[in-house]
Amino acid sequence: MSEYTHLELLWLKKRIENYIRFGKTVENRIVDKSRRVVAFAPGSIFAFVRWTANDFGTIASRIDILRAVGSGKRCSTIAYVRPGADILLTTIGWPNVEKVLQIIDAVEALGVDAVEVSPEYWRHVHSRLVARERPRPYTRQRHEAWLLRRRIEP
Repeated sequence: MSEYTHLELLWLKKRIENYIRFGKTVENRIVDKSRRVVAFAPGSIFAFVRWTANDFGTIASRIDILRAVGSGKRCSTIAYVRPGADILLTTIGWPNVEKVLQIIDAVEALGVDAVEVSPEYWRHVHSRLVARERPRPYTRQRHEAWLLRRRIEP
């Protein structure tokens, strides 16, 4: 059993797109021309976007912001993710997916790598979207507080 969290990425032109919006991979294996498998170290945070269409247009879109887990650790099962991951944010439907992508863009506009954002912030965004409320923006001050807290926590 691998110590990494593996994610299968699939691309079928105009039908299925599974891709990483952000995240630092430690392995990348090409399976064939439409599939590859990437791996994340335990504790790594990444965004996984899924989009599916048929002859009439988009039928499903989804984004998950996940934290990779170590071997034998408790986790949630997610399609294409083995063995699973800690779910920080999940949303379906293009309007909500677009909101999350805009939030990621806003975080990156601050000069902050989205993988370094506080996991609690992604949970906050998830909760606010579920409640149909606007999430608070991620700020440089919030990020600095997270970095300080991360240094002193075991």
